[in-house]
Amino acid sequence: MHADIHLQLHRLHATELHREATATATATTAATRGTHAPAPALRVQIGWKLVEFGLRLATNRPAADHFTTAA
Repeated sequence: MHADIHLQLHRLHATELHREATATATATTAATRGTHAPAPALRVQIGWKLVEFGLRLATNRPAADHFTTAA
């Protein structure tokens, strides 16, 4: 691999690591202050709902009805 390309890849990776470390530090600081971390992005929430839906289809289990009460 050419040295310039290797250096550029290293810089990109280092930038990603710094960004990830900053996000983790921010979330940790927010948690220690008693504040809530920001809500996950809508895309993440929709993705997990689709995963849940797919698992229900695969296992052929109906969704739990949260509005019924035991008598």
